[in-house]
Amino acid sequence: MIAKRQGRAAELTRETKETKVRVKVELDGAGECRCDIPDPFLRHMIETLARYSGADLRIYARGDIEHHLIEDVAIAVGRAYAKAMGVTPVKRIASATVPMDEALVQVTVDLIDRPFVHIDLPDQMYEHFLRSFVMELRATLHTMVIRGKDPHHIVEATFKALGMALKDAMSLSPTVVSTKSTVRWRAG
Repeated sequence: MIAKRQGRAAELTRETKETKVRVKVELDGAGECRCDIPDPFLRHMIETLARYSGADLRIYARGDIEHHLIEDVAIAVGRAYAKAMGVTPVKRIASATVPMDEALVQVTVDLIDRPFVHIDLPDQMYEHFLRSFVMELRATLHTMVIRGKDPHHIVEATFKALGMALKDAMSLSPTVVSTKSTVRWRAG
Protein backbone atom coordinates (compact mmCIF):
# COMPACT_ATOMS: atom_id res chain seq x y z
CA MET A 1 0.00 0.00 0.00
CA ILE A 2 1.22 3.50 -0.79
CA ALA A 3 1.75 5.35 2.47
CA LYS A 4 -0.03 8.67 3.09
CA ARG A 5 2.41 11.59 3.16
CA GLN A 6 2.09 15.34 3.30
CA GLY A 7 3.40 16.96 0.17
CA ARG A 8 2.95 17.53 -3.50
CA ALA A 9 0.17 15.27 -4.76
CA ALA A 10 -2.43 15.07 -7.52
CA GLU A 11 -5.23 12.81 -8.61
CA LEU A 12 -7.01 12.81 -11.96
CA THR A 13 -9.03 10.71 -14.39
CA ARG A 14 -8.88 10.87 -18.18
CA GLU A 15 -11.72 9.20 -20.08
CA THR A 16 -12.24 9.05 -23.83
CA LYS A 17 -14.16 6.75 -26.16
CA GLU A 18 -10.90 4.76 -26.44
CA THR A 19 -9.40 4.76 -22.93
CA LYS A 20 -9.94 5.25 -19.22
CA VAL A 21 -6.96 6.25 -17.07
CA ARG A 22 -6.93 7.08 -13.35
CA VAL A 23 -3.72 8.43 -11.78
CA LYS A 24 -2.75 9.34 -8.21
CA VAL A 25 0.76 10.69 -7.66
CA GLU A 26 2.69 11.79 -4.58
CA LEU A 27 5.94 13.37 -5.75
CA ASP A 28 7.65 13.24 -2.37
CA GLY A 29 7.16 9.51 -1.98
CA ALA A 30 9.26 6.38 -1.85
CA GLY A 31 9.00 5.30 -5.50
CA GLU A 32 6.21 2.82 -4.85
CA CYS A 33 3.82 1.94 -7.66
CA ARG A 34 0.51 0.13 -7.83
CA CYS A 35 -0.07 -0.18 -11.52
CA ASP A 36 -3.13 -1.90 -13.03
CA ILE A 37 -2.28 -1.75 -16.73
CA PRO A 38 -2.79 -4.74 -19.06
CA ASP A 39 0.32 -4.02 -21.18
CA PRO A 40 3.26 -5.64 -19.33
CA PHE A 41 6.03 -3.50 -20.85
CA LEU A 42 4.12 -0.24 -20.29
CA ARG A 43 3.47 -1.34 -16.70
CA HIS A 44 7.18 -2.06 -16.27
CA MET A 45 8.16 1.39 -17.64
CA ILE A 46 5.64 3.18 -15.38
CA GLU A 47 6.96 1.25 -12.37
CA THR A 48 10.50 2.19 -13.42
CA LEU A 49 9.58 5.88 -13.76
CA ALA A 50 7.95 5.86 -10.31
CA ARG A 51 10.88 4.08 -8.65
CA TYR A 52 13.60 6.30 -10.11
CA SER A 53 11.68 9.58 -9.72
CA GLY A 54 10.83 8.75 -6.11
CA ALA A 55 7.13 9.35 -6.78
CA ASP A 56 4.42 7.09 -5.40
CA LEU A 57 2.02 6.24 -8.23
CA ARG A 58 -1.32 4.49 -8.43
CA ILE A 59 -2.55 3.93 -11.96
CA TYR A 60 -5.52 2.14 -13.45
CA ALA A 61 -5.67 2.12 -17.25
CA ARG A 62 -7.68 0.36 -19.92
CA GLY A 63 -7.75 1.02 -23.66
CA ASP A 64 -8.97 -0.35 -26.94
CA ILE A 65 -5.53 -0.66 -28.60
CA GLU A 66 -1.90 -0.45 -27.48
CA HIS A 67 -1.27 2.93 -29.12
CA HIS A 68 -4.21 4.66 -27.42
CA LEU A 69 -3.37 3.08 -24.05
CA ILE A 70 0.29 4.14 -24.14
CA GLU A 71 -0.53 7.65 -25.34
CA ASP A 72 -3.30 8.30 -22.81
CA VAL A 73 -1.31 6.89 -19.88
CA ALA A 74 1.54 9.25 -20.85
CA ILE A 75 -0.82 12.23 -21.06
CA ALA A 76 -2.43 11.47 -17.70
CA VAL A 77 0.86 10.80 -15.88
CA GLY A 78 2.49 13.94 -17.34
CA ARG A 79 -0.48 16.08 -16.32
CA ALA A 80 -0.54 14.52 -12.82
CA TYR A 81 3.18 15.21 -12.28
CA ALA A 82 2.67 18.84 -13.42
CA LYS A 83 -0.40 19.30 -11.22
CA ALA A 84 1.41 17.82 -8.20
CA MET A 85 4.42 20.12 -8.71
CA GLY A 86 2.17 23.15 -8.68
CA VAL A 87 3.94 26.51 -8.50
CA THR A 88 6.38 25.76 -5.68
CA PRO A 89 9.94 26.66 -6.75
CA VAL A 90 11.99 23.64 -7.85
CA LYS A 91 15.58 23.09 -8.92
CA ARG A 92 14.17 22.87 -12.46
CA ILE A 93 17.06 21.53 -14.58
CA ALA A 94 18.72 18.13 -14.19
CA SER A 95 20.45 15.38 -16.14
CA ALA A 96 21.09 11.72 -15.53
CA THR A 97 23.13 9.11 -17.38
CA VAL A 98 22.22 5.46 -16.92
CA PRO A 99 24.01 2.29 -18.08
CA MET A 100 22.01 -0.88 -18.66
CA ASP A 101 24.17 -3.69 -19.93
CA GLU A 102 25.44 -2.54 -23.37
CA ALA A 103 23.19 0.56 -23.38
CA LEU A 104 24.21 3.97 -22.09
CA VAL A 105 21.58 6.74 -22.15
CA GLN A 106 21.56 10.38 -21.04
CA VAL A 107 18.39 12.34 -20.27
CA THR A 108 18.15 16.06 -19.50
CA VAL A 109 14.99 17.86 -18.35
CA ASP A 110 14.03 21.47 -17.76
CA LEU A 111 10.75 22.02 -15.94
CA ILE A 112 10.31 25.42 -17.58
CA ASP A 113 6.72 25.51 -18.94
CA ARG A 114 8.04 25.52 -22.52
CA PRO A 115 7.37 22.05 -23.94
CA PHE A 116 10.03 20.76 -26.32
CA VAL A 117 11.39 17.28 -26.98
CA HIS A 118 14.37 15.85 -28.78
CA ILE A 119 14.14 12.09 -28.33
CA ASP A 120 16.63 9.46 -29.42
CA LEU A 121 14.90 6.07 -29.04
CA PRO A 122 14.69 2.91 -31.19
CA ASP A 123 11.01 2.37 -30.28
CA GLN A 124 8.40 4.62 -31.90
CA MET A 125 5.69 3.84 -29.30
CA TYR A 126 7.90 4.88 -26.38
CA GLU A 127 9.14 7.92 -28.27
CA HIS A 128 5.46 8.82 -28.55
CA PHE A 129 4.98 8.10 -24.82
CA LEU A 130 7.80 10.49 -23.87
CA ARG A 131 6.56 13.20 -26.24
CA SER A 132 3.01 13.00 -24.81
CA PHE A 133 4.28 12.89 -21.21
CA VAL A 134 6.54 15.93 -21.69
CA MET A 135 3.90 18.01 -23.48
CA GLU A 136 1.54 17.57 -20.51
CA LEU A 137 4.36 18.12 -18.01
CA ARG A 138 5.14 21.30 -19.98
CA ALA A 139 8.85 20.58 -19.84
CA THR A 140 11.83 20.39 -22.14
CA LEU A 141 13.32 16.92 -22.61
CA HIS A 142 16.42 15.76 -24.46
CA THR A 143 17.42 12.10 -24.61
CA MET A 144 20.57 10.73 -26.13
CA VAL A 145 21.58 7.13 -26.69
CA ILE A 146 25.33 7.21 -26.20
CA ARG A 147 25.54 3.54 -27.11
CA GLY A 148 23.36 0.46 -27.17
CA LYS A 149 21.94 -2.28 -29.36
CA ASP A 150 19.07 -3.91 -27.46
CA PRO A 151 15.93 -1.72 -27.82
CA HIS A 152 14.57 -2.98 -24.47
CA HIS A 153 17.74 -1.92 -22.66
CA ILE A 154 17.76 1.48 -24.38
CA VAL A 155 14.11 2.22 -23.53
CA GLU A 156 14.47 1.03 -19.94
CA ALA A 157 17.69 2.99 -19.39
CA THR A 158 15.87 6.05 -20.79
CA PHE A 159 13.02 5.67 -18.29
CA LYS A 160 15.49 5.17 -15.42
CA ALA A 161 17.45 8.27 -16.44
CA LEU A 162 14.22 10.27 -16.88
CA GLY A 163 13.10 9.27 -13.40
CA MET A 164 16.45 10.23 -11.87
CA ALA A 165 16.52 13.58 -13.71
CA LEU A 166 12.92 14.34 -12.68
CA LYS A 167 13.64 13.52 -9.04
CA ASP A 168 16.53 15.98 -9.06
CA ALA A 169 14.75 18.67 -11.12
CA MET A 170 11.57 18.46 -8.98
CA SER A 171 13.51 18.89 -5.74
CA LEU A 172 12.43 21.98 -3.87
CA SER A 173 14.40 25.20 -4.26
CA PRO A 174 14.36 28.16 -1.85
CA THR A 175 13.93 30.53 -4.81
CA VAL A 176 12.66 30.51 -8.38
CA VAL A 177 15.53 29.44 -10.65
CA SER A 178 14.95 31.80 -13.57
CA THR A 179 16.10 35.20 -14.77
CA LYS A 180 12.41 35.89 -15.58
CA SER A 181 11.35 35.23 -11.98
CA THR A 182 7.80 33.83 -11.80
CA VAL A 183 5.64 33.89 -14.92
CA ARG A 184 2.12 35.18 -14.28
CA TRP A 185 -0.79 34.59 -16.64
CA ARG A 186 -3.79 36.91 -16.80
CA ALA A 187 -7.00 36.49 -18.75
CA GLY A 188 -7.95 39.13 -21.30
